[in-house]
Amino acid sequence: MAGRRVLAPLIQVRVLVSQPFYLKGMALKSTCLFFINSYPFIFLMKYINSNVIEYLPGKRIDTKTSFNFQCDPDVSCFNLCCRNLNLFLYPYDVLRLKNNLNMTSSQFIDQYTDIVMREESYFPDVLLKMAENNEKTCPFLTESGCQVYPDRPDACRTFPIEMGIQYSEKSKQDEAIYFFRPPDFCKGTETKITWTLETWGIDQAVETYHRMTIQWAKLKRLFQNDPWGVEGINGKKGKMAFMALYNIDEFREFVFKSSFLKRYKIQKDLKNKMKKKDDQLLKLAFEWVKLFVWGLSSTKISIKQ
Repeated sequence: MAGRRVLAPLIQVRVLVSQPFYLKGMALKSTCLFFINSYPFIFLMKYINSNVIEYLPGKRIDTKTSFNFQCDPDVSCFNLCCRNLNLFLYPYDVLRLKNNLNMTSSQFIDQYTDIVMREESYFPDVLLKMAENNEKTCPFLTESGCQVYPDRPDACRTFPIEMGIQYSEKSKQDEAIYFFRPPDFCKGTETKITWTLETWGIDQAVETYHRMTIQWAKLKRLFQNDPWGVEGINGKKGKMAFMALYNIDEFREFVFKSSFLKRYKIQKDLKNKMKKKDDQLLKLAFEWVKLFVWGLSSTKISIKQ
């Protein structure tokens, strides 16, 4: 994989990461492809014209397609894909990883991530910071495999499948699409073990991750246009939105120890669940950011009259 390079200045600058695949000058008129997973070469959260789908890397597959894949220590390339990655972390990824490591969200963000702002986006991306060794390995890679395997990020969990959302501007509907795209050096495809999207998803326990990632993708789509005005992402509103989405600990304090619940009406079922479950609190964060930034109420949250 090509090395990392500087793209643009950002909120919290450590390393700025390029996207290895980029389409310029495409008119976005009707149906667009909104990538949410792509591993190990990440094209995250990028709108492209639907007429270039056939030119994207990898083999497009559907629910009827089968593929061969196996990854374990007996495969000669085991762990080779876990290095020098542009690995985007979604809000649910950070929640699961920081809990696995028994860290606060702030500690995890500070120690393990780079936060980057790309020119075509108005909300920062969070990327996993590689280890400072010659191979730039994943910081959670050990000789026996992944240290955080039960809580590995969505992109790692889905590999070698890439998942995207095909969004129709006309119908306003989303459709999931999939590509089979192991790296060229992968020997895991030489196995006789066969999977479908359904069986692979069950084996890798992707359901909750995909559900949360799709919710995040729909919210991230709104950031194609600048919602911040003159204050920019570094203003109070931008910092509050980032806190809600990527720092579940501080968002919990904000919800339960401020006047939040006096100012907002929360759906009863969600209100009960979010007291005990972080994933439910994150769902509230998604809805609150829509309301806070764009004034978009929903059945889950609205301003009290």
